[in-house]
Amino acid sequence: MTEAPEELESFTLTVEGGVSERRLDQWLAHRLPELTRTRIQALAKQGLLTDLEGRPAPKLSSAPIPGATFILTLPPAEPTDLVPEDIPLSILYEDDDLLALDKPAGLVVHPACGHSHGTLVNALLWHCPDLRGIGGEKRPGIVHRLDMDTSGVMVVAKNDRAYQALAQAFAVHDLRKTYVAIVHGTPPPSGTLDTQIGRSPANRQKMAVLRSGGKRAITHWKVLATLPNGLSRVECDIETGRTHQIRVHLASLGTPIVGDTLYGKPALDHRLPNPPARQLLHARRLLLNHPISGLPLDLQAPFPPDFSPYL
Repeated sequence: MTEAPEELESFTLTVEGGVSERRLDQWLAHRLPELTRTRIQALAKQGLLTDLEGRPAPKLSSAPIPGATFILTLPPAEPTDLVPEDIPLSILYEDDDLLALDKPAGLVVHPACGHSHGTLVNALLWHCPDLRGIGGEKRPGIVHRLDMDTSGVMVVAKNDRAYQALAQAFAVHDLRKTYVAIVHGTPPPSGTLDTQIGRSPANRQKMAVLRSGGKRAITHWKVLATLPNGLSRVECDIETGRTHQIRVHLASLGTPIVGDTLYGKPALDHRLPNPPARQLLHARRLLLNHPISGLPLDLQAPFPPDFSPYL
């Protein structure tokens, strides 16, 4: 009896009309934000990017043609041990129980498909050798996460007791998470979105506001300032932590985040004097009680350089 081969994960994507990307690999990376362009290029070289007939896709430097459909297949994940890596960390606070840091945009939180090394977890294992196994082998110390291209405050547990307490605080929303975003347009001065968010039925790589079947997501927003070029600076407090929550909610208001290639308006981004290299979303502040002492912690991450033109 032979062992059944492992089922491969694949994505089927069709180029829509009016795309702004000039290269196929750029278009693919924007539609599959969990994969880098380098990873996509490597998969294409392995023959894992094809058309519907199984033929190799055109050169990745060519322009995406509306109506063309591609299938990108991911090979089985190879088991890897987490390796400590000497990656600099911007630490905001640290004691024996937890560490708070300012995660830069572009840093993946934990190893996943296409990101086996160079992640925040690899950096944490270098900084805190005893972290291994806290809360799980693959995500040691991680009690919450930020998207790769979202910057700002994160907390990490350094022992099991702190991990359990922090995980409970996030689960019951016994804390306050404040983000700042730069958006196209201007939403109403303030308000609250209380919706269901889940996988988009039209595009499984995206999240969407759903009438039913999703998970409850609550975002409170406030306009901090209107800016040149039709932009606004918006503050968001979230009571829940759904995948892409703020990005989806702001887009649903008709004011998507600048630089958001998945939910935004790339054509408008390209018209800006200095188009950003990522979505301009920053986890500015995290208010919570210390998991062991119970004392209040007010953790704030300064705005990164790419926010400077909008402050």
